[in-house]
Amino acid sequence: MQKIGFIGMGNMAQAIALGFINSTKIKKENIYAFAPNQDKLKKNADKIGFNPVPDVKSVVQMCDTLIMACKPYQIESVLSEVKDLLKGKALISIAAGWVFETFEKVLDKSVRVQCIMPNTPAMIGEGVMLFEKKNSLEEKEHEEVKDLFTSLGIVEELDSHLMGIGGAISGCGPAFMDVIMEAYADAAVKYGISRDAAYRLVSQTMAGSARLQQKTGSHPGVLKDAVCSPNGTTIRGVDALEKNGVRGACISSIDVIMDFKKK
Repeated sequence: MQKIGFIGMGNMAQAIALGFINSTKIKKENIYAFAPNQDKLKKNADKIGFNPVPDVKSVVQMCDTLIMACKPYQIESVLSEVKDLLKGKALISIAAGWVFETFEKVLDKSVRVQCIMPNTPAMIGEGVMLFEKKNSLEEKEHEEVKDLFTSLGIVEELDSHLMGIGGAISGCGPAFMDVIMEAYADAAVKYGISRDAAYRLVSQTMAGSARLQQKTGSHPGVLKDAVCSPNGTTIRGVDALEKNGVRGACISSIDVIMDFKKK
């Protein structure tokens, strides 16, 4: 995997490119990218360090491994331009809604495909990389791609029919966590803590709680119970969350996404 080419360079692609560079597994001079907005592409290239490319055909010709990072509705148009140039190459898609079977119907069989759903914390090596189990990468190539994306966070392989719900949880999830962080920071500010200190307290509390669950493997309910003393303050806060439907609200946030995807 000498050169990697991005087709599209939006926020998610930038996070991945920066993550690759920060991990030192891919040198910045070996990362190429095309995006229609050339001015914005060049600004991002100066900021991140990749090589901007003037047209989509050139980036495909220059690289043996391509990352399809444009908007899902743009993919058909892009493929109409470069479908023949992709023959014999590896294509990694991070486009929501496109799974292996979708690409299989439109691409030559010589194109080796792996669909991945990442999330933005990949930028700091704390992401979730959902790999569709069904793929056509060569065995060694598959391991190399997994190893590369592991540098951006954890890799979880899912069956094709679970990629949608997996993406709703990990792909949309950072925004939901941000809403929760902001809400608790607002509560801290309400009672006199400065905004900066509030965000530090809340974000570290959330990050620490998540890492504690990861390290111990304990059920979240067990960890919650350990903080809730009988007739104490924490259990009263938990009670308020339950009365205000926090669990139902979290589940509903996923339900609306899954319902939208069915349309």
